[in-house]
Amino acid sequence: MKIRYDRFPDGKMKAVTMSYDDGRDHDRRLVEIMNRYGLKGAFHLNSGKLGNNRYITAEEVATLFAGHEVSAHTVTHPHLELTPPERVAMELLEDRQALEELVGYPVKGMSYPFGSWNEQVVHTLPALGIEYARTTRSHGGFQLPENWLEWHPTCHHKSMLEHGEKFLAYQAKYSRMVLLYVWGHSYEFENDANWELMEQFGELVGRQPQIWYATNAEIVAYMKALQQLRWSVSGSIVHNPSALSVWVGVEDEAVEIAAGATLQV
Repeated sequence: MKIRYDRFPDGKMKAVTMSYDDGRDHDRRLVEIMNRYGLKGAFHLNSGKLGNNRYITAEEVATLFAGHEVSAHTVTHPHLELTPPERVAMELLEDRQALEELVGYPVKGMSYPFGSWNEQVVHTLPALGIEYARTTRSHGGFQLPENWLEWHPTCHHKSMLEHGEKFLAYQAKYSRMVLLYVWGHSYEFENDANWELMEQFGELVGRQPQIWYATNAEIVAYMKALQQLRWSVSGSIVHNPSALSVWVGVEDEAVEIAAGATLQV
């Protein structure tokens, strides 16, 4: 029996996520556009800068990013590889705690300030409750990461139309899930006077029935649940111990395995 971990929710094989840093006031316009086209993403915030000039306020975080994900970006935005380990811990734990008090759910992801890190920082993150960390090293592809703590995106938003067209046309030679991951800063649209890029991207890839639109954390949680499936030796019995329903390919057909269910496939 051919069984493959090759399906996102509802049996889909393509997903799109976005990721924006710093919590600048232009996030308001960006979120409005994303919501209009059904796009979802993570917004990585520096809690120590909320309410400063040209930044969003703490009071609006929960409502502004409803339906998206609020994620950590440290309190003060330092170069983590140049920061003493105890200060790295404080920057992330204090940022998480401040943001969690605003949104009412655990903040488990982050993006690296300045896109910089080292091996010591990566090894510290699990003890700080961080499950994923996004870099700025775009790879131009649609593969899922080998290491969630060094999650490289597909592209910066300046090239998202080009990659969006390739993504829609992409046909995998072998059955495989693919992800289009776009990152950037909302103020760049204003600085470059190219907000039309976001509108065009929404028109291109938004509200497509074959695509799963997810936050960064939703993708991580889903993939972890998928990997937790427990199979019999024959491959004909499977148990899903997680709280999420997951989908797998069985003889090239999408099969749902509900949360907590044991299923004959």
